[in-house]
Amino acid sequence: MSKAAWYIGCSQDDVGDSAILIGDPARIGRIANHLNNAKLLEEKRGLRTVTGERKGRRITATAFGMGAPIATIVLHELFDLGVRTFLRIGTAQTFAPAKLADFVLAEGALRAEGTSATYVPVNYPAVADFELGAAVRARLAQSKHRWHSGIFGTYDGFYSQMFGLSEGERKMIDPLRHDIKRYKILATDMETSALLTVGRILGARACTLCMGTVDGWTQEYLPQTEQSKLEPEMFEIALDSLASLPPAGR
Repeated sequence: MSKAAWYIGCSQDDVGDSAILIGDPARIGRIANHLNNAKLLEEKRGLRTVTGERKGRRITATAFGMGAPIATIVLHELFDLGVRTFLRIGTAQTFAPAKLADFVLAEGALRAEGTSATYVPVNYPAVADFELGAAVRARLAQSKHRWHSGIFGTYDGFYSQMFGLSEGERKMIDPLRHDIKRYKILATDMETSALLTVGRILGARACTLCMGTVDGWTQEYLPQTEQSKLEPEMFEIALDSLASLPPAGR
């Protein structure tokens, strides 16, 4: 009997050697349409998973919802089942030079979330895997869409650190936004630094590719209709990038 994961409900036989980590569970059904021989797996605690094929490679996609704690649980469980390459895709808040609807690729990340500190000291760097990042860059270069690469900032408090619901709250997070500008941070999210750190500590390749959906200064939001138009291209870039890599460890 193959090993089974505690939370995501998958077994070793259910997954490939590469995985896409997705926030929104609704995207699992949509990315399944971009895979050959896609098989939706058991759903537990809202964590949806599909495994299929791209260019002969078995690739798994699992939704983690939101935030570093559950995202790293999903990564850690998939690693325990034999997955060795992880690409997070989804949405991010962006800062210049990135604009709304641009793709943003993480080279590394500022660790301002708490989850990664349970694995390593706070001064340990969060760095994207070079080989995986190069594969994504190569595929992005084939795309006609605008993209940027740089440093992400990862935070736990969405409404307390990233997005103010009121004018008063926006003024409260202004000092952090000025720090972000000073640090030349390209995008912010709630998962990347933890995934890069935990992936590296476990011995896996990890990287993040997102579409910019919120302007970090104006808080302008990319309409859902525009996100829906962009999403299939993000799926294609992610799947092709993973399929182009040799299995980790070779």
